[in-house]
Amino acid sequence: MPPVHDAAQTGYSSQARTYTQGRPTYPEALSSWLRQKLLIDPQTRVLDLGAGTGKFTALLKPLTDRLVAVEPIAAMRGEFAKSLPGIEVLAGTAQAIPSPTASVDVVLCAQAFHWFADAQALAEIHRVLTPGGRLGLVWNVRDETVDWVAAITRIITPYEGDAPRFHKGQWRDAFDGSGFSAPELTCFEQSHVGSPETVIMNRILSVSFIASLAPADKAEVTRLLRELIQTHPALRGQETIAFPYQTQAYLSHRLG
Repeated sequence: MPPVHDAAQTGYSSQARTYTQGRPTYPEALSSWLRQKLLIDPQTRVLDLGAGTGKFTALLKPLTDRLVAVEPIAAMRGEFAKSLPGIEVLAGTAQAIPSPTASVDVVLCAQAFHWFADAQALAEIHRVLTPGGRLGLVWNVRDETVDWVAAITRIITPYEGDAPRFHKGQWRDAFDGSGFSAPELTCFEQSHVGSPETVIMNRILSVSFIASLAPADKAEVTRLLRELIQTHPALRGQETIAFPYQTQAYLSHRLG
């Protein structure tokens, strides 16, 4: 299989369980988008690419009886198998999808496409999709109009390095009009409600490039996050908080 970026391989392998606990789910309205825009019904063949621990796959499960997941990192597949034992999860990458040509109607990538957004991956997605097939891309994006969320971004951004990130926008460069239509955006509001430990600490420490840091750097990020929780007026002393997100969902049609 083609190599997985070091930040993903190291970070997600070491923090697979924290990822499961700390990542937000998806808004209920997204199910309607999947049915109405991606035309998913019980007979639609759906492939969840870069499925991770299965957070997004769980949303797909009630919509179709023909669902398969692909995930390159063994530790993530292990967590997936625990939470969704009835769904097949295959080892594979976006550049080498272990599925026959024209074998699926919809490919979905949640929190993942920025890791493998290149011509080779789109060509492989094009290969496994049927004519008229649909590609859906979904991200939960932190709402940085909230000041303490923006403060979290300021804490972690210095450690990004060359890790692919949704917010950098480079994933859009893969769409050159040759194999897929330009992605069409639909937005949904979403909140991750829970303890600060779950929705801030577990969430941020499971970010790939944070999870793969050297111990001293990770300890410093941990210290700064805990200091923010203990001192910010909206967070200090709160047993439960709502971490605000915007869920961005993109639809692209297979051409040719």
